[in-house]
Amino acid sequence: MRTLEGRVALVTGASRGIGRAVALALTARGASVIAAARGENARGVVDEITAAGGQALLASVDVTDAASVQAAVAAGQARFGRVDILVNNAGVTRDQLMLRMKRDDWDTVLATNLTGAYTCVQAVLKAMVKQRSGRIINITSVVGQAGNAGQANYAASKAGLIGFTKALALEVASRGITVNAVAPGLIDTEMTRAVAKGAQEEWAAKIPLQRLGTPEDVASAVAFLASDEAAYITGQVLAVNGGMYT
Repeated sequence: MRTLEGRVALVTGASRGIGRAVALALTARGASVIAAARGENARGVVDEITAAGGQALLASVDVTDAASVQAAVAAGQARFGRVDILVNNAGVTRDQLMLRMKRDDWDTVLATNLTGAYTCVQAVLKAMVKQRSGRIINITSVVGQAGNAGQANYAASKAGLIGFTKALALEVASRGITVNAVAPGLIDTEMTRAVAKGAQEEWAAKIPLQRLGTPEDVASAVAFLASDEAAYITGQVLAVNGGMYT
């Protein structure tokens, strides 16, 4: 079903993993996508979308650089005329126990995962307010809800995204804009594989549904929140974690 026909979405971190799956899911439902990632990293997903007959624009974006975000939004508006959906997916990890964590590890994670979302919202919000419609979807994490040893910086950034989501939802609801978060659990991505180092089966055994999630599981939740079917949902955190945290 092409439930997002005529909509335009900006997806950060669109080159791989969850971001790539989100970009593909939104275009499959009829949206045009501004695929944002560092350098030319999102070229592959843009080529994949256009080869399938979809509309996508490559955007070189560093979410810690407000100018590059604003340039991507301007390019998207010039190409497609508007931006209706923002998916704040870009994120990094710099895992370390707090006793050994360097200040740069803290700052890098907070700047990308939390301040990056602020920067992207600032770039699209005025246009959304003017058109009195919009969908903002922040990709947080089960770690932001439950915590995890060795990830204090990551947990803080993702918990911060939840508070950011709830506060922003209250600010912009009267303008027809919804703001929600999706909280993935253990998802089978390159990032997770690097951390797991072959322990995926052990991890899966601790999940009630007995498997790691897929990027497509998360993308389906994002696509739902971006659609008119979710028009009366705002300020919420949708967990996609196989039951590992309730």
